Amino acid sequence: MNKLRSLAAATVVAVGFTVTVAWLLQTSSSASDSDTPAVAQPALSVAVTTLQPTMLPLTIAANGDVMAWQEASIGTEANGLRLASVEVNVGDVVQRGQVLATFASDTVNAELAQSRAAVAEAEAALAEAEDNAQRAHELRETGAMATQQILQYSTSARTARARLEATQAVERVQQLRLAQTQVHAPDDGVISSRSATVGAVLPTGQELFRLIRGGRLEWRAEVAASDLEKLQPDQVAKVTLPGGSELEGRVRTIAPLVDVSTRNGTVYVDLPASNIARAGMFARGEFELGTRRAMTLPQSAVLLRDGFSYVMRLGPDSRVVQTKVTTGQRVGEHIEIAGGIGASAPVVASGGAFLGDGDLVRVVEDPSSLDAMNRAEETP
Repeated sequence: MNKLRSLAAATVVAVGFTVTVAWLLQTSSSASDSDTPAVAQPALSVAVTTLQPTMLPLTIAANGDVMAWQEASIGTEANGLRLASVEVNVGDVVQRGQVLATFASDTVNAELAQSRAAVAEAEAALAEAEDNAQRAHELRETGAMATQQILQYSTSARTARARLEATQAVERVQQLRLAQTQVHAPDDGVISSRSATVGAVLPTGQELFRLIRGGRLEWRAEVAASDLEKLQPDQVAKVTLPGGSELEGRVRTIAPLVDVSTRNGTVYVDLPASNIARAGMFARGEFELGTRRAMTLPQSAVLLRDGFSYVMRLGPDSRVVQTKVTTGQRVGEHIEIAGGIGASAPVVASGGAFLGDGDLVRVVEDPSSLDAMNRAEETP
């Protein structure tokens, strides 16, 4: 019995020793693990850039309407005639002297024939009167005819000449009316509107067509009075049309007056011939004044947060610092940085939107490998 008790006690002591040793080993391993510092992992692999000097254009922005350079109003000169035909429509390109419309000429032709007959009658009467006057002057020396009668023949000749001139004037009027039965284009250009209707009987002065002379258009830009002195004739203006198309025009003249309500002056810009610009369009544009030197960053490096512009500046410990910057003019893929960082400060070139202030990043020299590296980092 004593032997059994001794054996049980020895077994309990052995088991306790084994448990104690295991616990000590586990505690030692945990302490060793806790003493090892954790290694921080970068949030993103990025490429960096610095401010780069760039020559930016000096410009003045303006808005305005595209209008016809000059518009000609084409109306009827014939009174009370019926419009027989219309030869052109809106958008047609016409040449100077081209027939645009024709009025019925039957009445005018009849009146012209009557005037020509009156002229022929007046010519015959003048010839007879001049013959009588000539014979009377020949008889003056012989005394066979009284002086008073000779004067009467001379007066009749002058009267017949005046009557002939009057009938010839009436004939010219009828010829002019006949010419007016055809409406001609006063200049080369494009028909911008048409109100002519076949069969209408129109009074003198009724407008039939409107013509954009030469097909020329201009941009009438509204420019602030303070900027007018910077503009000169023949300066280049880039005009952006509603569809996004651009035209390069040149300043023709600057209005001598400034609008008292808007304090803007009108600058007239000649536009080149094109099929995309239309009179009446609203367009935006810029006047080029020259160039200036500025420091710029790619637009991908500048973030817009809470209404302000920021860049992710790289610190010496490879952690990014969100830095507020002042931006200026945007040209193409670059944006001017007017202040906020130094010229040599490294900033994240792209992908800054995925970073927060203080994030650790890995800087790579080859930007083309960024996508592959970031995908590999995201894969568990």
